[in-house]
Parts: sequence; C-alpha cells; structure tokens
Amino acid sequence: MTKQERLEKQRQRLEEMKKPEAELHENGYRYIAGVDEVGRGPLAGPVVAAAVVMPEDFDVPGIDDSKKLSEKKREEMFDVIKQHAVCTGIGMAEHEVIDEINILQATKQAMACAIEDLRRDFAERYPDRAAAGEGPDYVIFDAVHLDSLDLPQESVIKGDAKVLAVAAASIIAKVTRDRMMVEYAGVYPGYAFEKNKGYGTKAHYEGLREKGPCPIHRKTFLKKGW
Repeated sequence: MTKQERLEKQRQRLEEMKKPEAELHENGYRYIAGVDEVGRGPLAGPVVAAAVVMPEDFDVPGIDDSKKLSEKKREEMFDVIKQHAVCTGIGMAEHEVIDEINILQATKQAMACAIEDLRRDFAERYPDRAAAGEGPDYVIFDAVHLDSLDLPQESVIKGDAKVLAVAAASIIAKVTRDRMMVEYAGVYPGYAFEKNKGYGTKAHYEGLREKGPCPIHRKTFLKKGW
C-alpha cells in the first residue's frame, strides 16, 4: 500500500467514525462526549478514563482505537487531539479503590470523574458559553452505562473502533496511563512497568517473585504463588 493509499484509507475511516456524532448533531446535540478507559486488566496501577468532545469539522486522519495504534502513533494523535478537541477530561481510580469496590465499579467511578473534569475544562475554555448553560450534552460510552449520569447517554460495544470521540478518549486515556506507569517504573524498579505498564508479563511476574508486591499492586488481582 502506498503512502497516498494509506492516507486515503485513513480519511475514509475518519468519515465513517464521524457518522454517529453527525446523526446526533442533526438531532440537536452540540457537544457530544466520548468516554473510554484503559487499565482494567493490569496487576498494578490505576484504571484511567478519558472524556473528549471533538469538533464537528475535525478533519485530521489517524485517530482509531488506541489498541490498533503503535505507541509512536498514539503519542502523535494524543497531541493532535489535545490541539483540536473542544474539551477533554481525565479521571482515575487508584489501586486501593479497585481493591475496595472492584474493577467495574472503579472504572465507572473513573469515568464519572472524567466527565466532571470535562465539564470543568469546557467552563474554563468557554466561560461565556458555560454561563449560558452550554456544555457537554450527550455521552457515548464504550460498553458501559452510568446510572448516576445526568445527561443522555448510550453504550456502544467496541465504541473505540466505531465512534470518533470514543476513539479519541481511548488514546488520551492510554497515553496518560502509560506515562504514569513509566514514572512508576522509576519509583518501583524491578517489575518492568516501563514496558508492561502493569500487565502480567513474564518480567513482571519475575519481579513479583523476587521482590514481592510494591505499593501500587492490586492485591485482589494477585494470585498466590505468582
């Protein structure tokens, strides 16, 4: 595939992913937030959620489900999203919370925090609009429903591969959490957090056997004997 063909494919992909939001815009919604999380499965570290509202006229190809992108491409698109997004928000639940209330409830808590952070970001960027009552008015989740949310919402299975704002949120969440785990690798060496980001790789289990768990390990995720 030539570079031009690859770019054209990305443009087609972008237009396809914009359709769900375009339909909602036609129905009167203005600021449609996509929400996704990363970090449900690792043995260590937080679960991180992001919320993103993308502009209707966004036309930069390359955004996709974060799992489909290389680390270099994710970092590149992270900057693109931050530059172009109407607003963004981050929420997280630390390992203690995960152990206390379970990973699903911790994920929902992180998502709720991300939406609140999104609203704050909108108000800071557009105080006049916020004062007039404007702000995020619809939320699309990747396979999650928040009973406590006071906005219209929908849950889309594999939303990070189907909806632009959800894909953007998946990238923001992934890059944010990866950077955190690289920092933790310096604080708690020996588990290869800089490479595995807390997931249960061979090097991670070797570190557990040699050193035992560190303060950011999820106790409810660790199996006896490692």
